[in-house]
Amino acid sequence: MGIHHAGFRPLLVNEFAKRACETLRLNVAQEYEDKEYLPQDGEPWPLVEGDVREINFKYLQGKVDLLAGGPPCQPFSLGGVHKGDEDDRNMFPQFFRAIREIRPRAIMCENVRGLLRSSFRPYFDYIVRELSLPFVPREGASWQEHNALLQRRDEEIPDDSPDRYHVVPMEVNAADYGVPQIRRRVIMVGFRADLGVDWSRFQPQPTHSETALVRSMRLGDYWDRNGRKVPTSTREAVEARLPAKLPDSDGLLPWRTLRDAIEGDGRSTRLPPIPPELLDRKEHFLGGFTDHVGWPGARIYQGHTPNELDRPAKTVKAGVHGVPGGELVMLLDDDSHRYMTVRETARVMTFPDEWRLAGPRGEKMRQLGNAVPVLLAERFAQAISEALESIT
Repeated sequence: MGIHHAGFRPLLVNEFAKRACETLRLNVAQEYEDKEYLPQDGEPWPLVEGDVREINFKYLQGKVDLLAGGPPCQPFSLGGVHKGDEDDRNMFPQFFRAIREIRPRAIMCENVRGLLRSSFRPYFDYIVRELSLPFVPREGASWQEHNALLQRRDEEIPDDSPDRYHVVPMEVNAADYGVPQIRRRVIMVGFRADLGVDWSRFQPQPTHSETALVRSMRLGDYWDRNGRKVPTSTREAVEARLPAKLPDSDGLLPWRTLRDAIEGDGRSTRLPPIPPELLDRKEHFLGGFTDHVGWPGARIYQGHTPNELDRPAKTVKAGVHGVPGGELVMLLDDDSHRYMTVRETARVMTFPDEWRLAGPRGEKMRQLGNAVPVLLAERFAQAISEALESIT
């Protein structure tokens, strides 16, 4: 969706999880009888549900500006079992295969920051090297053997070869791009070397900062823009934790907070509060919003601090069994706490309010936790678009 918002038209959407496919069909996609159908502008996105290893991408060769993907992060996530390259869910080899069969002009790959841990760093360096030289065959070799071959071939393949991509990995925090959530990820972007892309045109610079949020709170702008009255006690408690000295301006916008997400930003209106008597698992369509459902039993667990309204939300996690513990609990102005609703969580992931999710609550939360924040994807896709336009 973020890439679509940046002006790209999806030619193929592949997803393995059944509930996520149901959500895509509810909103933007459909499955065509012809699995290689190329949609016209305005037609539903062509969804191919199932195992990416069974897809033949060759029909797309020469037709694709951007190949974007998020190989499953569980092999490298702090929340996973840390098997990395040995994990059957590691789909980086399929991303490399898609590059070889499609030969896109640009690539974008998102994954968890866990790839940068010291135990995975050699494999991460290998990923970047193979993204750069995806046409050097592996043919049954171990990744370590293939990595050595890539290092040798790197000295032989011309810097402007169509068989090379110039790749830059970036560690990002989604909050720095206007997402009301602390979400640290690695995004790898590459352009095919023969295109001669002007990398100075690729500038997905941060637009928001914590410094600007502190200034906004100290100067009162933050409290003014949030509409309804924030209790004096809440404001005083928040400001007591801020630096005593007003920091110098960095010229950026303030980080968006959980309160900002709930209150709306001009494109969306305020989500109504949920009274304690409606924490009953039932859809009451408060304010007409879907998935704004109160859920009972929220607890604050040892070692799982809840979300505060006046900070960006904590990282939304998929959870092995659906909804995790304290990460989806939020403290309210009256010092009570409750679970965030699916709709509140969707706002934290910057999905529009009209986006519908399929399945029970746990599956909806799983989909959101596995997603890339829409706005983060849009920022990077827009920067890629502008860089590609520099060569046309």
